[in-house]
Amino acid sequence: MNITGSAKLAGIVGWPIGHSMSPRLHGHWIEEYGIDAAYVPLAVRREDFSTAVNGLRLAGFRGINVTVPHKEAAFALADRCDATAEIAGAANLLLFGERGIEARNTDAAGLSAALLENVHADSFKGRPAVIWGAGGMARAAVCALSDLGASEIHILNRNKARAESLAAALASRTAARLVAAGFEDWGRAGKDAALLVNATSAGMKDVPSLALPLDVLPASAAVFDAVYNPLETGLLAQARARGLRAIDGLGMLMHQAVPAFVAFFGVEPKITTALKRVLEEALGRGQ
Repeated sequence: MNITGSAKLAGIVGWPIGHSMSPRLHGHWIEEYGIDAAYVPLAVRREDFSTAVNGLRLAGFRGINVTVPHKEAAFALADRCDATAEIAGAANLLLFGERGIEARNTDAAGLSAALLENVHADSFKGRPAVIWGAGGMARAAVCALSDLGASEIHILNRNKARAESLAAALASRTAARLVAAGFEDWGRAGKDAALLVNATSAGMKDVPSLALPLDVLPASAAVFDAVYNPLETGLLAQARARGLRAIDGLGMLMHQAVPAFVAFFGVEPKITTALKRVLEEALGRGQ
């Protein structure tokens, strides 16, 4: 699709970025709705993030999506933020305007929507849940699971101090009780859990999956992996083998992208079976 010098510009920033399906997703919508626009992948190292954001803003970009490892840094450099970003202390969307940089978090709503497409809304109410990881995605997951009615959320991280820091930061902002622990506490945390969320990059293309003994989970539990490339991570394959409900990250990717597309390009896109098929085919080809 041809673009002009007046094209609306946006993109996604991360390190690495080659795995991201966001350019294909937004590109599909740009073509479908005939918008004079471009959405580009931008590989930016952690230490260069603030410099890159300023450069993109000055270059006329309308905004950017933000992925690993920049979500907390994105929140920190913004001039203002929406309520979810404020609670989570992390942002996956930065918008550039006359009033400076606005941070938003659409990950939490995207996760909630993806879960509710696969599991009944009452499945998590009054039940404990477990999140592996303590980064920006984990922060959004805490917000989503608390809103869905989880009674207790165990935040497990290799660095227990980071899990404790996250729990302390969000404890007064969420209805669920937050419990921080190290990976070694998985057996105790998982035994009554209604849901396990992998909020780490483990299982991503070329990255080993989480080596978790899922037999500690109840037979009724669901397993959600925020990773979507590949769709079938080792964690999800293990969950299916145990008869657990396994939910990949593609639904969340699509749902969190809708408000970003609206903010960038002024059109509310539809999540269709055709879009899902395009993304699944791309992932099946290894992009």
